[in-house]
Order: sequence, then C-alpha cells, then structure tokens
Amino acid sequence: MLRDTFDEVAELYDRARPRYPQDLVADLVRAAGLGPGSRVLEIGPGTGQLTVPLAASGCRLTAVELGPSLAAVARHNLRRFPLAEVTVADFEHWPLPPEPFDLVVCATAFHWIDPAVRLPRAAEALRPGGLLALVTTHHVKGGTVDFFNRVQRCYEAWDPATPPDLRLVEEADTASDNSELEHSEHFDDIAVRRHGRDIAYSVDEYIDVLLTYSGHRALDAPSRHGLLARIRDLIETWYGGRITKRYLHELITAKRVS
Repeated sequence: MLRDTFDEVAELYDRARPRYPQDLVADLVRAAGLGPGSRVLEIGPGTGQLTVPLAASGCRLTAVELGPSLAAVARHNLRRFPLAEVTVADFEHWPLPPEPFDLVVCATAFHWIDPAVRLPRAAEALRPGGLLALVTTHHVKGGTVDFFNRVQRCYEAWDPATPPDLRLVEEADTASDNSELEHSEHFDDIAVRRHGRDIAYSVDEYIDVLLTYSGHRALDAPSRHGLLARIRDLIETWYGGRITKRYLHELITAKRVS
C-alpha cells in the first residue's frame, strides 16, 4: 500500500518534511483548550512534525503510528516529553482505551485511514463535546511559479499517470471538502482556519522532500531516477539551484455531538 512507503525513509522524512506553522499550532491549542491534564490522541504522527509542539503544551498525548521506523524517530523526538507515548498500530484496529480523549488530531494523514471507520472511531475515542482536528496540506500556486509550470513537462515524460497540462491552483480557489464531516451524525460545529506560507529549498532539499512523497516512491526506480535528474537539472540550470514552494495548510475542527 502507498501509505506504507513512508516508513521506508523515516529519517529522511523527519529531516525533509516541513514542520507545521506556529500560528496553526497556536490555533489548535487554543481551540482545544490544551494544557496540563488534557488527553490527546494523534493518528498517524509520522516522525512528530505536529506531535512535538502539541506535547509542549503539557498534555498527555498518545500517538498511533502505522510504521515502526517512523514511530522510533517520533519517540526520539519526543524524549523530552514523558507524558507523550507512541504506539505502533493501525488506527482502524487499535483498541481504544476506556478513558476518552479531549482531542483527536490527524495531520496530513486522515485520507490514508479507511473512510468507512475513520469518523465513527474518532468519535468513539472522544468525550462528548471533544474536538476532532484535521490538518490538510495543499500545494498551491505561488513561490517560483515558472518552475512549477515547467516541471510538469518532466512529470509528463517520466510518470505516465500525470494528467496533461496539470497546473497548481490559486490559494483562493482551493476549496475545502468537508462533506464527510457535514454529513456525519457524530460531529457538528465545523470550523476551518487557513495558514499559507512559502518555503525556500536548495536543489538537494527539494529532491529530498520529493523522495518522501508516496507518488514519487511508487514509481519504478528508472523512472524515479530519470524524473529527479530532470528536476535537478531544471533547478540548477534555470533557477540558480534554489526554488520556493507555496503551501496552504487548513486546520479543520469539529466537535463530537454530545
């Protein structure tokens, strides 16, 4: 499965993947009222990109991670926080503890969870009135716009699954799809907060982050090597070895129905 590919590159994932913006973390801590005594469940923490700043709030945090290598790196990153623990399991079958959580959070991973069970199990894990928080990440138009237009030709040459003439969408035109939450009997009071940012990458840094994406890892080795070589040459030849990428993070929250 594609979601298993991240565990193959756990240390690279930890080094290359950006952390979440501080203002997004502050919004989440404030919305959930986190502090000492709060109980938090994180689904799919990876190596702790969101877990570490949440643990710094003093909450009691349990993180359920599918990949044992990712979990090992996350434990290392959380070593200063004795109230945070990482369990290796898939959330769909992990036995929920008897004491409910105040917050269930999942950052850029909820789409990997079985849609038939993810909302009912999240609701079951929460106390009445508890908060579900989902962080989504969109790659939007911005940064070095010309590079992202040009690079599509590299993908069209090396990845046959690439739609022709695919282009990044303006941030303002990126629509939230909250229909699953809106139609759920378990949650109401849905809110969305948006956080955009630019991140500058050297050519090596950008290749590293691409190597943590499931779609790139799913390519056969010759196609992946050919694609990344073309991207490297494009950045070095036309953009002086550096490009900037625009991200849009959405913090989507909903309360468990009492």
